[in-house]
Amino acid sequence: MAEHEVGEVEVEVGRVRVATGRVALAGPGPDADRVLDVTTPPSGPYPDVHRAQQGGQTPAPGAYGAPPAGAYGTPAPGGYGAPTSYPTPQRPGMAATARPVHGAPAYAGPPVQSVWHPRSASGGGSLGGTIALLLVGFASLWGLWIVLSLVGIGNGIVAFVAALLPLIVVLAAVMWLDRWEPEPKLMLLFALLWGAGVSVVLSFYGNTWVAETAYALTGDPVVADVVSSVVSAPIVEETTKGLGVLVIFLMRRSYFDGVVDGIVYAAVVAAGFAFTENILYFGASGSALASTFVMRGLLSPFAHVLFTACTGIALGIASRSRNRNAAWWMFPLGLLSAALLHALWNASATLAGFGGETSFFTFYILVQVPLFAAAVILAFWLRRQEAAAIAQRLGEYAAAGWFAPHEVAMIASLRQRSQARAWAARKGPRAGTAMKSFIRDATSLAYLRQRAATGRSDLRAHTTTETELLGRIRGDRQAFLTAAGPLG
Repeated sequence: MAEHEVGEVEVEVGRVRVATGRVALAGPGPDADRVLDVTTPPSGPYPDVHRAQQGGQTPAPGAYGAPPAGAYGTPAPGGYGAPTSYPTPQRPGMAATARPVHGAPAYAGPPVQSVWHPRSASGGGSLGGTIALLLVGFASLWGLWIVLSLVGIGNGIVAFVAALLPLIVVLAAVMWLDRWEPEPKLMLLFALLWGAGVSVVLSFYGNTWVAETAYALTGDPVVADVVSSVVSAPIVEETTKGLGVLVIFLMRRSYFDGVVDGIVYAAVVAAGFAFTENILYFGASGSALASTFVMRGLLSPFAHVLFTACTGIALGIASRSRNRNAAWWMFPLGLLSAALLHALWNASATLAGFGGETSFFTFYILVQVPLFAAAVILAFWLRRQEAAAIAQRLGEYAAAGWFAPHEVAMIASLRQRSQARAWAARKGPRAGTAMKSFIRDATSLAYLRQRAATGRSDLRAHTTTETELLGRIRGDRQAFLTAAGPLG
């Protein structure tokens, strides 16, 4: 066992316990790569505990010991009561109790009297990101050019407008699911353009080659069409769409927080692909535009989303795994599931051409409707899981004094978030902006801690980022109090 002076130790693995004036580092063990008992307190105006240790004084009993009551869901005395809603005169004040919790740095002292500066949105701005967006944007124009060359400019314009409607519906559903910690807009734009461009171009040339090869081998256009739609299209299209989700996963691996993120990015990629594909189908339908719109725009706007969501779910599960190579076997499983669902859907449409619409609607009612209902139930369940995770992780910081319990309840409730933002906006635009930043930074803190608790972040990097987020949260709070004036 190695010992180091307090304030000089840099913790990487293992557990930490405090003796009088010293820190002892336990060696690696079964919990060595899990969240630490103690994280390095951020520098700032809460020096009481830190300075006491540097002066050789014995920390107060329980300063770095077992988590107090209420840390993991058990109500502490006077802690988590029934949540209340904004506004009340003291909100959003902060209870500055110095009760450290398992892994959460102790808080003591008044809030930082600092000037708040709005931070720019993350997720873009680098040269590599700009080049990536330009490439997928060019691919989108290429895909649109292919479609317009097939249906004509006039029909293409009408079809473009018609295709916007299901696209808006799908994106609205994605925004609803992604409300807890919205993904960066530039990453979502990248996903949309990948689906509308890269996936479309690769799928067009891939499916065309398969159809031409099947016709050359059989001489039967019906066989070529069936092979292309039931075999080639599911494999080629789901692979090209899935690759877009995989690229995003690899680009944002440290911030890919689970199944919700996987579904969100997969849905946006699929929405972009379906948008361009709908322009082709609507533009080529002629006098049957209305019925084609009903079939594709009203009855099945989420078809591609359901298929590609299988790949997103697989990568989301991989992101929660502590094995960094999990994606390389989960990704093929997701692709296989997506391709099978896609093949079933296309087969039902093909059968409708031979056996009439009855066969299609039978499949639609017996298979697609239950699948869609299951997807909706999964979406609601995932949103509840996100709320529970935020409440649990911020509850640990609240037990250490960083948040008041009513603030945790507010941040873990979309309804109370809306109330808080509306209440703050009535105090003035700067107060409203500070409240939004407070909610955003606190949510990021909860997800950061969730990643650390599940062994998916480097603990040294976690401590640094935790420090930055806690500093920003204090700045957000002070900015709100300064802008809002006396609360009453």
